[in-house]
Amino acid sequence: MIELWPPGEPTEVDDARLAALYAYPAGLTAPFVRVNFVSTIDGAVTLDGRSAGLGSDADRRVFGLLRQLAEVVLVGAGTVRAEDYRGARRPTRGRGTPPPIAVVTGSADLDPGSRLLTDTAVPPIVLTTDSAPAERRDRLAAAGADVVVLDRLTPGALLAELARRGLHRVLCEGGPSLFGDLVAADAVDELCLTVAPLLAGGPAGRIARGTDGSGSRSSELAGVLHEEGVLLLRYRRRSPAVEPIG
Repeated sequence: MIELWPPGEPTEVDDARLAALYAYPAGLTAPFVRVNFVSTIDGAVTLDGRSAGLGSDADRRVFGLLRQLAEVVLVGAGTVRAEDYRGARRPTRGRGTPPPIAVVTGSADLDPGSRLLTDTAVPPIVLTTDSAPAERRDRLAAAGADVVVLDRLTPGALLAELARRGLHRVLCEGGPSLFGDLVAADAVDELCLTVAPLLAGGPAGRIARGTDGSGSRSSELAGVLHEEGVLLLRYRRRSPAVEPIG
């Protein structure tokens, strides 16, 4: 893997350098939201309905590191179901246990027998509301989930709950609707985007989806890595509340 940006002589990236490049800001007192996606060069986020077909060795290397650096993985229920999510495997740096998967679901429509609950070392956090059927919430709790009932599933409410738990290093893995909500709320601090050298065509969607009129958000290029035609891009908001390091 070669580092192409910031400007300078392209250099090989070892594990220590990679960890420094993707380090979260030090001394966080509020959630710092990093979003991670992979897409084709024509913007498709899935092949045959899943993102797994877009992966590469470079993408998997960074994906694993991002989970190690995070304190919580935030993801929408649709992505959990489509990708058959299981718990994170490797311990978070500084905590000694894997980060919990925090699932956003207004309906609590998750399978208690899925890998999310049966193949994990850390109970998932299910973020839902009291409009979700009580029997679904009860089944998930009985299966080991940490079920949290919020008044609303807005980005502000979600991040406030994570902050209450001391989970400030947030990694959002989608899906597009959740990412779109975070964009609309101006809650995204960093986007890590892997661009796979593929043309997909077809009906696949984009990485963010939301209602019209949410406005654009200005970002700056923070890093570019390259390996075998795959680009790993990193963008940061132009005026972060806390200046990132690394």
